[in-house]
Amino acid sequence: MLVAFEASGLPRFAALLALWPLLRLLELAGRPGLALRLAALVATAGVPRAEVEAVSRAVLPKFMADDVDPAAWAAFGSCEGRRVVVATRLPRVMVERFAREHLGAHEVVGCELEYSRLKRCTGLLRGGEAVAERVRALFAGGDRPDLGIGRSEMARAFLPFCKPPFAAGAAESTTSAAPPFRPVIFHDGRLVCRPTPLMSLVILLWLPLGALVAFVRIAVGLMVPIWTIPHIAPIFGGAVITHGRSPPPVSAAGDSSGVLFVCTHRTLMDPVVLATVLGRRVAAVTYSISRLSEILSPIPTVRLTRDRGADAARMRAELARGDVAVCPEGTTCREPFLLRFSALFAELSDRIVPVAMDYRVGLFHPTTARGWKAMDPIFFFMNPRPVYEVTFLNQLPAEATCAAGKSPVDVANYVQRMLAATLGFECTSLTRKDKYRVLAGNDGIVNAAAKPAAPGKAAWQGWVKEVLGFLLH
Repeated sequence: MLVAFEASGLPRFAALLALWPLLRLLELAGRPGLALRLAALVATAGVPRAEVEAVSRAVLPKFMADDVDPAAWAAFGSCEGRRVVVATRLPRVMVERFAREHLGAHEVVGCELEYSRLKRCTGLLRGGEAVAERVRALFAGGDRPDLGIGRSEMARAFLPFCKPPFAAGAAESTTSAAPPFRPVIFHDGRLVCRPTPLMSLVILLWLPLGALVAFVRIAVGLMVPIWTIPHIAPIFGGAVITHGRSPPPVSAAGDSSGVLFVCTHRTLMDPVVLATVLGRRVAAVTYSISRLSEILSPIPTVRLTRDRGADAARMRAELARGDVAVCPEGTTCREPFLLRFSALFAELSDRIVPVAMDYRVGLFHPTTARGWKAMDPIFFFMNPRPVYEVTFLNQLPAEATCAAGKSPVDVANYVQRMLAATLGFECTSLTRKDKYRVLAGNDGIVNAAAKPAAPGKAAWQGWVKEVLGFLLH
């Protein structure tokens, strides 16, 4: 279902859901292999090979990590020798990335998807019957595996080859010896919940109503004064929760420059939500957001270029006009981790206010690395009850800023630790490039963002392209 939704779209997702009763009957009739082949045919036939591999790399590991049995991991992870994962219920391409990166497997054995000369899936599987023989070939020379773990009926084909057969439920005694499980930090895909048959039906039934709800929410948000949004959000099914005390505006404080709000980056909506809570103008520093998002944004945006000197000059000029919101992580992260902060913000102002941002949604993730970024705010407002939580921390004291001789890197790391402690997140040294290399296979650099959108024909072509892309999606 995940491959059908993420690599192909709603029609194939709906077709596979309609086929579920037949697949279930085949499993109950003792034909799980036939059910698997039929599901693979519907989910992948005609899909480009690159799309299937991208979903296997960026989407599936998160859901597979939730399926890992602690007792089985205790036994598997404590093994110091060669580790082999046998994929009995999924094609190898869907399992290999997770098995190697998160389970530490050295080899992955399973059935293979077939591809045409045009590098598109035919939907056919091959090699499923020879899994046991391939496992034996890996241990040629008389050495049998010391340990075998399996609970599927299909696992009986290779468990007798191990010495002795080992059931997952018997591994509790080895839990203390298991190494820490490598968490999934970066993942993509729009679905929050596992697409079980019931949840898939809920998603399909909600989508038309969700699209209407999103349109109403966005339209109302653009028409009403920004300071009223936190008060009217509950009427439309949302909520904005605020903690801490926000600093006064520039005129009230008697300062010549604005406040630099340093936020965690959870979604594209972070600066907008911050401005609604403050009830005043806040310019958002952005990079590589779609032109449609800029059009829909109720606050001014400052597009960066990734040129340090030019970006610093633009941000200083904007701070001279008023408050500025910056997300030093440079990209969003869904899991409870903070990416490494860029130190540029620490050089620009001594009026630094850290803001911990977090959100809760039920059906759709409002972030993407592979899909249409213009859809991010749409998917956020399509959730039945989108909730944002904003926590203002105290302004950094003068002795903790560059004005007191602190290096920009030390200031950035200090702010990162403060925000992580507030949210209960973990600090990492991972960057935007690390995320996009995992999810999209590139560095996340957008050539079009090298300079601001030019007025006239080029700018019109850019945002018209985004609107057309949204409608086609």
